[in-house]
Amino acid sequence: MEKDEMKGNAVTAENLNKKRIKVKNYHIFALITVTLWASSFAFTKISLEVFTVPVLSMYRFIFAGLFMLIFGIVKKIGLPDKKDIPVFILSAAIGFSVYQLVFNKGIDMLTSATACIVIAITPVITAIFARVLFKEKIRAGGWVAIGICFFGILVLMLWDGVLSINAGIFWMLIAAIFLAGYNLLQRKLTKRYTALQATAYSIIIGAVMLLVFMPFGGVEQAADAGMRHWLATAYLGILPSAIAYLLWSKALAMAEKTSEVSNFMFIQPAIAMLLGFLIVFEIPTMGMYVGAAIIIFGLFLFSAKK
Repeated sequence: MEKDEMKGNAVTAENLNKKRIKVKNYHIFALITVTLWASSFAFTKISLEVFTVPVLSMYRFIFAGLFMLIFGIVKKIGLPDKKDIPVFILSAAIGFSVYQLVFNKGIDMLTSATACIVIAITPVITAIFARVLFKEKIRAGGWVAIGICFFGILVLMLWDGVLSINAGIFWMLIAAIFLAGYNLLQRKLTKRYTALQATAYSIIIGAVMLLVFMPFGGVEQAADAGMRHWLATAYLGILPSAIAYLLWSKALAMAEKTSEVSNFMFIQPAIAMLLGFLIVFEIPTMGMYVGAAIIIFGLFLFSAKK
């Protein structure tokens, strides 16, 4: 009897240890992902010195698609079920091809830090989508936090009253909506596929979609690009795109709730602000500091109260 009890306790302890390791792993994956994503804002600025928004999106995902294709072949991931192909096309569009066009359009009009602050409200938008689609409840405090976040965005938009800044924030809000939809879709796909499969299929399809922009200056801009621009673009394709999204999908698959992963986006603005200063020498304005403080306060309140 005592042996059985001791054995049961040992099994329970082992399960708890496994659970702790699992939680630790997806937190690490999420942290690495948001750090890589934060770096993409500054490096996108470098690539946009020579590439237009559509052409940069295309070349970035040529690098990402080739990386995932080679990695997928090595890992022998096979092909998706035919019935799931429309879902992967949707995932490729909202998470990569169309998303990148909108994202690059926004970042071309904003500083790295401002763009990252706006995109950091993705967990809030994800929660709203989950409320509408899956009837997940948001507490009263969560709704207050959502209102604070959007007030902070208004501060960013209206501080200087510059139309280009307003337009950039508008585009980045659309990008945040796309990313929120991608989060929910990946959560669904990783129930049937591995994180590698779900990410690889989506990125490769997204890269193929973006090839339509090759005739619109792709060859000419490639000839004008210097080594600095190609290195930045390759970095964007391989690290913040292929590897980061792979780690993100893996984290989403391991976590019990989407918010346990998406909440890591709250720290992106601070990382983006630092990297924006170090890489492209961007100095935040007073309006950005005020708007950022309001939004970050709203995000942390949302995380605590939702």
